[in-house]
Amino acid sequence: MPILSSLHLGVAGRQATLLAATGASRTAFAQSMDHLIKHGLLERNPGYGHPLRPEFRLTQLGKEAAAIADKVQRVASEDDQRLLRKSWTLPVLTSLQTPSHFNDIKRNLQTITDRALSQSLKSMEARDWVHRSVDETARPPRSIYSAVNTGGMISQITGPEISFSQ
Repeated sequence: MPILSSLHLGVAGRQATLLAATGASRTAFAQSMDHLIKHGLLERNPGYGHPLRPEFRLTQLGKEAAAIADKVQRVASEDDQRLLRKSWTLPVLTSLQTPSHFNDIKRNLQTITDRALSQSLKSMEARDWVHRSVDETARPPRSIYSAVNTGGMISQITGPEISFSQ
């Protein structure tokens, strides 16, 4: 997300400038760049630069994703960055547009495991991004999860823009 946000803000698409803007390690940066290219959000700027110092640019899909990433980055504080980098934080928040039961979230995010969802919800609950309440009227009683505070703001940003339907 920091790479997309930086490119959205106009940071030059060269490795050195993006590394400085994001503060990422070289290894994490290289893996992130490969991931963004693989998913069609970034591409090498054809015909520009030295082969060992390529420049990258956002694709059309990347421009849309970068705008969302920038909005999320603006909402999240510096202390929130670690939680934002976790694999399932954004998908779970995106699925919490409305209060949901555990199985509803899992059904929406078909590839998430029970353990990963449980850990993600616990870490966001500890950060006060997700509120867990218990529906005592249901038999058996069931937990209901809601995005709140910073998590609620991120959910409002990503929810209308991202769909997990197959």
